[in-house]
Amino acid sequence: MEARRSKVKSKHWIGIVLVVLCLILLVQNAQVVSFNILFWKISMSRIIAFPLLVLAGVVIGYFLGRYSRYGAGK
Repeated sequence: MEARRSKVKSKHWIGIVLVVLCLILLVQNAQVVSFNILFWKISMSRIIAFPLLVLAGVVIGYFLGRYSRYGAGK
C-alpha cells in the first residue's frame, strides 16, 4: 500500500512541474507576432500561435503518414 501511495505522489509532482513549465513558457512568449500568408497579414500573440502551429503540424503529419505510400499497407 505504501508503494502505491508514493507513486501517486510522484505522479502529482510530475504533473505540477509540467504545468509550471508550461505556464513559464506561456508567460515568456506573450509578445505579438505578425506574419504574412499570401496577401493577408495576421497578428496574434505567441501564446496562441505556438499551439496552433503545433496542432497544424500534428494534423499534417497524421495525414501524410496515413496516406503515404509506406503507410497505405497498414
